[in-house]
Amino acid sequence: MAKNNKTNFLCTECGYDAPKWLGKCPSCGTWGSFKEFRESKQGSSPVYSGPAAEPVSLKDISTKESKRYLSGITELDRVLGGGCLSGMAALIGGDPGIGKSTLMLKYISNMQKQGLKTLYVSGEESPNQIKIRAERIGADAGDVCIFCENDIRAVTDWIEKNRPDVVVIDSVQTVCDPSDDSSPGSPGQVRSSASRIITAAKKLGFCLFIIGHVTKEGFIAGPKMIEHMVDAVLYFEGDRFHGFRILRTVKNRFGSTNEIGLFEMRPEGLAEVTNPSSYFLNEKNLMSPGASIAATLEGTRPLLIEIQALVTSPSFGNPQRNCVGFDIKRLSKIIAVLDKKIGLNIAGQDVFLNVTGGAKLTDPGADVSVAVSLISSFKNFTVPSKSVFFGEVGLNGEIRPVSGSELRISESKKLGFRNIYSAENAGDLAELISLII
Repeated sequence: MAKNNKTNFLCTECGYDAPKWLGKCPSCGTWGSFKEFRESKQGSSPVYSGPAAEPVSLKDISTKESKRYLSGITELDRVLGGGCLSGMAALIGGDPGIGKSTLMLKYISNMQKQGLKTLYVSGEESPNQIKIRAERIGADAGDVCIFCENDIRAVTDWIEKNRPDVVVIDSVQTVCDPSDDSSPGSPGQVRSSASRIITAAKKLGFCLFIIGHVTKEGFIAGPKMIEHMVDAVLYFEGDRFHGFRILRTVKNRFGSTNEIGLFEMRPEGLAEVTNPSSYFLNEKNLMSPGASIAATLEGTRPLLIEIQALVTSPSFGNPQRNCVGFDIKRLSKIIAVLDKKIGLNIAGQDVFLNVTGGAKLTDPGADVSVAVSLISSFKNFTVPSKSVFFGEVGLNGEIRPVSGSELRISESKKLGFRNIYSAENAGDLAELISLII
């Protein structure tokens, strides 16, 4: 008698199947990425079938019926490329408590108020819990359909029967296919559940948002192939101990990947940040040594962010390096350049660096502001008021130009900053120091 199911091993990075456990994936080369899962029983396919499709000629395909739905949440619509497109599938990941469910519940409530038919599927909360959160964030006015169900087949059957316009799955790790013996959240279950609901979205033409848990490394849990299956991948970033949140897109088939959305977590829910630069600036702190303003670029949006540094004598034998919101390797490079090219002895000091507001800077244009903050703290002088800095620091101490200079300058002038220092008016750090001291 043939067995009804079979144990297989799945690479969580690329989705490669193997009949036995392997230390290294032969497809993507990742070590230790194989997880055990069980294939579905015979006669039960994990793929959604739905209406049969027929091949069509490219010239006969019309895009007039495809339209974008605007939610009224400007920051989210911006990240999606101007709203959600019919049949679009988006995956949203982020740390626990960052606000993923709150944002999606507010989004689907707004869509319902516009007359669209919506469905919010939750495998984590009860209807009462969702109702309480909806009342707190003001998302209970619309007639949103709540479906607390873990069976992905029951969900797709309801969708095929009722044809909603927008569907949210919260989360893909909690829904499962009962015909699969593996537990919910396992690589096999996540892959089959995501595949089924995404196929349904493509065939039935509804907007789909899938919330995904993240690993301790910050990546969306489950097989990496899920990110290849969806049209957009969004990450909700931010320090859970600060109110500031960044919704960043890392993949978008129907829009730019250079856009971000900015929110602030408040007791009544997530609020859009209309003037983000003012959120990061504190006029009182700028009057003390060790503080400077960096004109950074997040996507296509310029931001002015305060960078604080503290350089002090070491308490122990080895000098400390403590960095919040900035790459510590990049900080070490800037310190080495200041020592070698400027003649400062910062490398032998304890160095503490902080990017205010819980932001995380990856823009190389923040290098000059970091260097100025370090010099200001070390030499104990205050940076001239209404000054802003941007530029990349080279290994020879030169200040290199960065992209988006016009946007950075425009944002600085709009907020009243008169002294703008960049590669255009300072060739290297030594020349810059002579201008500000």
